[in-house]
Amino acid sequence: MEQLTQEIQARAAQLRSQLQQAGYAYYTLDAPIMEDAVYDRLYRELQDLEAQYPSLVTPDSPTQRVGDRTAEGFTSIRHNIPLYSLENAFNLKELAVWEERWRRLSPEAEPGYVCELKIDGLALALTYENGLLVRGATRGDGVRGEDITQNVKTIRSIPLRLNAENPPNIVEVRGEAFLRLDIFEQINREREAAGENRFANPRNAAAGTLRQLDPQIVARRNLDFFAYTLHVPEGDLGEVPTQWDSLETLKQIGFQVNPNRQRCDRVEEVGEYYDRWDGDRRDLPYMTDGVVVKLDSVALQEELGFTNKFPRWAIALKYPAEEVPTQVESVTVQVGRTGALTPVAELKPVVLAGTTVARATLHNRDRIAELDLHIGDTVEIRKAGEIIPEVVRVLSALRPADAQPYQFPEYCPECDRPVVKPEDEAVTRCVNPICPAIVRGAIAHWGSRPALDIDGLGEKLARQLTEAKLVQSVADLYDLQVEEVAALERMGQKSAEKLIGAIATSKMQPWARVLYGLGIRHVGSTNAATIAAGFPNITALANASESEIESLYGIGVEIAKSIVAWFQVPENQTLIERLRSNGLQLEAATSSPSPPSSPLAGQTFVITGTLPNLKREEAKAKIEAAGGKVTGSVSSKTNYLVAGDSPGSKLEKAKKLGISVLSEVELLKLLEN
Repeated sequence: MEQLTQEIQARAAQLRSQLQQAGYAYYTLDAPIMEDAVYDRLYRELQDLEAQYPSLVTPDSPTQRVGDRTAEGFTSIRHNIPLYSLENAFNLKELAVWEERWRRLSPEAEPGYVCELKIDGLALALTYENGLLVRGATRGDGVRGEDITQNVKTIRSIPLRLNAENPPNIVEVRGEAFLRLDIFEQINREREAAGENRFANPRNAAAGTLRQLDPQIVARRNLDFFAYTLHVPEGDLGEVPTQWDSLETLKQIGFQVNPNRQRCDRVEEVGEYYDRWDGDRRDLPYMTDGVVVKLDSVALQEELGFTNKFPRWAIALKYPAEEVPTQVESVTVQVGRTGALTPVAELKPVVLAGTTVARATLHNRDRIAELDLHIGDTVEIRKAGEIIPEVVRVLSALRPADAQPYQFPEYCPECDRPVVKPEDEAVTRCVNPICPAIVRGAIAHWGSRPALDIDGLGEKLARQLTEAKLVQSVADLYDLQVEEVAALERMGQKSAEKLIGAIATSKMQPWARVLYGLGIRHVGSTNAATIAAGFPNITALANASESEIESLYGIGVEIAKSIVAWFQVPENQTLIERLRSNGLQLEAATSSPSPPSSPLAGQTFVITGTLPNLKREEAKAKIEAAGGKVTGSVSSKTNYLVAGDSPGSKLEKAKKLGISVLSEVELLKLLEN
């Protein structure tokens, strides 16, 4: 081994510093100071140095965010400072009662409040010693929590080292870990593609993620974090006499704090903030279920102290729960492309969160048993943001006398073959490979945007093609003739020509997309890209062992087993040969042309309101494909606001800042140009 020189030590220290500053600028300030490619190159250089000289590895090195070892379990630990829960208020009248109560204890105090959005996530307690993160724990019961330090280190908006020259011996930080809605939807799409149940909501997904024993799984979930409380020895980080100063200090030392916080002099202003965000919160990129109101003065907080349960100086002003009762009229069962049977409650229509809901998921057989669901039951349903409505509970006291318990089917409702429930899964499945639901699901998945992106090939057309016996495998798509498709209901010559053209174009999609399109269980679009990068062609992957596949970073045992099992099925081997003969890309391109310059490179967009035609994710995808960046809040760094119907406060803020406001039509013109 080469000698560890002072020059090498200095270079490693310089790389750590540069990467830490880049992470702070990107995750906390939202103002990147280097391109991703530059960051990756510096990161790899540091990684190589540490591999060559293990003594260079420090606890705060950016390479140490994701541990290689899976935890055997979590240790219960006692918090240095208890994590109190907050008293709840559910309307402005209850908020006024709270204000009267604290004023009786300190009648001479000057009012002043800080309002912060209450993030629907998981509370964490972080401990720093001499500036280094040494412990991350769940809230638990407020006195004891679980040590999840390795998982906490994967959250990139949590600094491993404080951004302070002379940090105090001990710093305690409290905050909320959460999943952004786009990440949550991506995780659920990948879980569906892998034949797994969707997470019910972002909070459950975040909690489930932090309970994972493998930090590499946690890292792939891309959790985020907002800090909101700072405990530090007096004077060690300068003067922090108010909650507002605490938030500013947290931002200075490397944390992300919620940008939508606001100071309010009077409780009436708190009410205005609460009312405004009741509507605007639906434009946020994360879930929030209320507003946390705190007295700004730290001295006043200390004077008022705590009850047995709550701080007297803070309260959670919650928004009304988006749960409503209705009646179950029947239960239908949907069969997905992996054969998973998903029961759906058919409901007496009811208005929920501004929309009429007539169906709600029951998830699986076990959930129905847990609910003890009967046809005719009155149930409570819930929907948060864009999440599919779900049955929360059964009001059994309202059950009709003649109501019959629902019996989960023993046979597939599509092909009438027996269904099975694997011991290690919650899902009941049809295992008939030629089940019509599985076949049309596979075809719709093949044509989806993350896969082969065949315009026009959705679930409806997949059903038509399979019912007409024109397509029984994705390989059959490449044998379709215009005349056959044109003869289908509501197609016609032009639509058929367009579809056949899109199918032909899909032959140029890269190997990673083809791999994802094959629909191998547990292989999502992200994993497919990783696997395709590790195995340059389908032959190499088909001949790979489980251990070889598992050796790829981020690919676990379950995925490796699923891939090996898929390639052992004779029908799948035949499918590969047919796709090869049709000219699909089953290997990585050996060379690619230089990418065109991105027309919107460096431009930041915010989307608000409801667009006439595009879904928000579609608009975001188009912007990002052109090199632009889409964020969730308007700031001086925003270049364009794309506004639809009911734009909320973001439009007003954009106008005040002189930011260009685009309609959907103007956005599309900008993208075309």
